[in-house]
Amino acid sequence: MTATAVTHTVGPARLVAHTVEIQPPAERAHLLDHLGPDGVAWFADDVSFVTSGIAASSAPDNVASLLESIDRVGDAPHPAAGPLAAGALPFDGPGLLVVPSVTVGVTSEGAAWMTTVAPDGAAPPHPTRARRPAAASSFFVESRPDSRGWERQVLAALALIAEGAIEKVVLAREVHVEADRNLDRSAVLSLLLRTQPGCTVYAHGGFVGATPELLVARRGVHVMSQPMAGSIPAGLHADKAAVSGLLTSAKESVEHSLLVDAVRCGLSPLATRVDVGVPEAVRFATVTHLATRVGATLRDPATTALDLAVALHPTPAVAGTPRAAALEAIHRLEAFERGRYGGPVGWVSTDGDGEFAVALRCAQIEGSRAQLFAGAGIVAGSDPGAEWDETQAKLEPMLRAIVRP
Repeated sequence: MTATAVTHTVGPARLVAHTVEIQPPAERAHLLDHLGPDGVAWFADDVSFVTSGIAASSAPDNVASLLESIDRVGDAPHPAAGPLAAGALPFDGPGLLVVPSVTVGVTSEGAAWMTTVAPDGAAPPHPTRARRPAAASSFFVESRPDSRGWERQVLAALALIAEGAIEKVVLAREVHVEADRNLDRSAVLSLLLRTQPGCTVYAHGGFVGATPELLVARRGVHVMSQPMAGSIPAGLHADKAAVSGLLTSAKESVEHSLLVDAVRCGLSPLATRVDVGVPEAVRFATVTHLATRVGATLRDPATTALDLAVALHPTPAVAGTPRAAALEAIHRLEAFERGRYGGPVGWVSTDGDGEFAVALRCAQIEGSRAQLFAGAGIVAGSDPGAEWDETQAKLEPMLRAIVRP
């Protein structure tokens, strides 16, 4: 972020959010024309928006009080319209969500809006578009670790599983890309929108991605999650036999059930009821995942989407189980900091509605360099070569979006 983080408003004046209806863009991707260099982008099935500028920022614990302190003017066609807090939080450690100065968005029904947030009496801010660099033409790509180093890590994890220290651990690896020019974040996002159907495309500053996994969504007292674990490295073109094998695999079933049970247990203290669906195979561009829809009804209507995301994170889909032992294994076996990879990314409104996804299929872009991430769940019976192939399939969408000679 380019602005100094604060816990409440900027300056002594109270913040005021003005929301107005605007002409909808011809295509969702045209919203990227309004994405600021420090902005957040969110492209999901029901709503898409981009932001620029930072009116305020807050740690998760203070987001609700910050949003409640902002006066609202104008009608909101969607919970994401009006003041909101948005962004990507770290996998491990403190983080900040931002209240944007300007948000431009559109719903799936075509209702479009602009919300500006500024101190009372100040001139309304305008969208600030990031500069678009010239296209890069050459790239250096390096995997860390290489395949042999990855095999050693997976075997070490399998040894911990055999000892009974953990049931599952998610190991991640990184790929570094260096280009001959600064990388174009908007071009990357635009390509992800075209090539990753079914995924939520997102950004927070230079952190960009296209994730298939919904951590949690809240509308009023209604909650939805769609945990995903267990996969094959074949997506839209996966044959019926491969998909059938995924649905009947004992190994993949164990990995998936660990995740679904964790989500159910995480939601149960906050809900009057939790409904768990049946696992199904969901195809994406390069990977097919086992997914289960989990619905819940909130016990306390004051529980926000952000509260739910914090309660669920990190799930076994990105950490493992038992959680504490899996996190310890990750810190011991991985040779890099995950940053915001695997953390919650999304938004929450003044009324507590919102959506958070798991930040997967992602990269951190800084100038001409990008750090890409992908992980695989290691359980008893995992094969290092097969897990390497899985991470390759998960890396492919972002590599194709960045490395475009």
